[in-house]
Amino acid sequence: MKFSVSDDSDKPKYEQLKTQIRSAVYSGELTEGQALPSLRRLAAELGVSVLTVARAYDELADEGIVRNEQGRGTFVALRSGEVLRRRLLTKTRENLEEACAAAQRADISMQELEQMLAEIYADIEQQRLG
Repeated sequence: MKFSVSDDSDKPKYEQLKTQIRSAVYSGELTEGQALPSLRRLAAELGVSVLTVARAYDELADEGIVRNEQGRGTFVALRSGEVLRRRLLTKTRENLEEACAAAQRADISMQELEQMLAEIYADIEQQRLG
């Protein structure tokens, strides 16, 4: 798995890294128990501070996505994909509830809302695939 960060992004580098690791876990590219690169190695590869990588790893550990083992390294947590999926489902539902409420206030029909959702989903999928 190759990670990258950009100075041009509006997101901090540790956040860019967290997002990539989460996505890799969720997609199955990183599997339960798999070791992540060491802090120093990944920092050198990305051209960032060790503290940047440590912050990303620590925050992912707080979320239950990875686990840090003293003297051994950082590993994808057991059941992390399941935990992440549940959190994403909850967040998606909350966002959809908010969007539906706004659509009703704007008198947007269900058909119009479904069309908007399909377009947005397709646009995001296109961006993800390159």
